[in-house]
Amino acid sequence: MAYPTVDSPYGLKPVNLIGGQVFAGSTRLMEIASGYATNIFYGDLVKRVADGTIEKDTGTTTATPCGVFLGVQFTNGSTGQLQQQQFYPASQAIKSGTLIFAVVADDPDTLFQVVSCSSGSTVAAMGKSAIGNNIALIQNAGSTTTGNSAVAIDEGTQATTNTLPIRIIDVVRDTATGADAFVEFIVKINATMHQYNNSTGV
Repeated sequence: MAYPTVDSPYGLKPVNLIGGQVFAGSTRLMEIASGYATNIFYGDLVKRVADGTIEKDTGTTTATPCGVFLGVQFTNGSTGQLQQQQFYPASQAIKSGTLIFAVVADDPDTLFQVVSCSSGSTVAAMGKSAIGNNIALIQNAGSTTTGNSAVAIDEGTQATTNTLPIRIIDVVRDTATGADAFVEFIVKINATMHQYNNSTGV
């Protein structure tokens, strides 16, 4: 049987909730500071910072995200029109007196689909033994053409280490490359690292 080919990572894509509950698209609008100078792409992890806004969480072996970025809305400083798009362009100029809001999947029980890579965007398979382990992230740059993230999980770093930011919940069988070789996984933000669950404030 031929399986679809996965040739590059696409960030974290929400699929459902723990226990098979449906992900109904429930999100929270979170403010991005005016002029924030880093691109944020659909599928990137984000975190709350001290001024109450959010930023891209660039952690790899450690990260403390509050959720995953799914888009942005702001009033364009040049046209004065409300703009909604898949990624936040760095240093965005907005209309004076308005705010930038990110759309964030912030439920700690959300499960995401993600690609496993050995380095950069090189797709690499792992076996079923990865299930139940925690794992590090690879922070590839997203695409300003598609608006999609290129964040991946880091094949070879799976371990029981409780500070690794991602927990592997299951494999995606539809894109397996062998009997025990999987390149896509179902994951969640590790409970102890999610900002809503950890005991340390921002």
